[in-house]
Amino acid sequence: MTSRSSFLFLIAAAALVLPTGTATAQEAPASDTVEDIVVTARRIEGPMWEVRRGDSVLILVGAIDGLPRDMEWRTDALISAVERADRVLFPVQGQASLSDLGRVIWRIRSITRLPNDTTSADYLTPDLEARVERLTGEGPSRQSFLMLSADLMEKAGYGRRARPVSEIVRRAARANKKPAEPVGVYRGDEMIDKVLTTPPQAYVDCMEAAATAAEAGPDDGAQRAENWRLRRIPAVLASPLEQAVGACSYWSVMGQGERLRGIWNQAADQALSEAGVTVAIAPLRLLAEPNGVLDRLVSQGLEPLGPDWRPPQP
Repeated sequence: MTSRSSFLFLIAAAALVLPTGTATAQEAPASDTVEDIVVTARRIEGPMWEVRRGDSVLILVGAIDGLPRDMEWRTDALISAVERADRVLFPVQGQASLSDLGRVIWRIRSITRLPNDTTSADYLTPDLEARVERLTGEGPSRQSFLMLSADLMEKAGYGRRARPVSEIVRRAARANKKPAEPVGVYRGDEMIDKVLTTPPQAYVDCMEAAATAAEAGPDDGAQRAENWRLRRIPAVLASPLEQAVGACSYWSVMGQGERLRGIWNQAADQALSEAGVTVAIAPLRLLAEPNGVLDRLVSQGLEPLGPDWRPPQP
């Protein structure tokens, strides 16, 4: 399978997984171990916030996609926190059947090519088209914008084969038989329908952001990853590559951003209504954007302890 095909399945199938059994719940750790778990979590590399409400503790770990494959960062504290927590929450995942995945394979050309012999020049402004051609070194492209934006983000340092933060946590939870679940489940057939029926015009903002990221180059992408590791949140969010990842996500292109925010806000409220410690792996942008999850928790009178996520005020 080519790297482009591999990335296609990452994007088109999103977080699609075949239904599996739920991890067996373990006896909750004694209350006197809660502080030990929190102290362990504070050693996590990458953005982390601790939120308390009574006997409930929510540890939010802000994840970003496309970290460089050769990036070195310590995962031991993260894995240890998962091993000792009461429950673990993952990002939204799609549930697909074998027939859903077969449909993706059957319609592979529809997903990888622009429709009806059109090219990128039929949808992009002349200025943006010229920028894209300069970046690719080719003329108007027949590739779908799903694929073309992915190529541009790779030029900006996006690691296509990097192991997501959520996958590290998922393996730790599975190995320790921890109660673990996604914050929401999205039907695979619905996701595939949207990918197949969304017109190229819906990707124009994505293409603009992806071209800007590619022009910034891989050094900016590497700095984004380093800023994430060092918890420099405003710098991560300001990165052209991070903005492109957000603009080109399934949720943004398909106009599902508000739906995703609602799912995570509900999950945070639920976690803070249950005694014990919940570790949640959430998209960093969703947590730290204006009026995001963290701002909402502050508006409820709670105090997320962790790095400052808001840009400095002038």
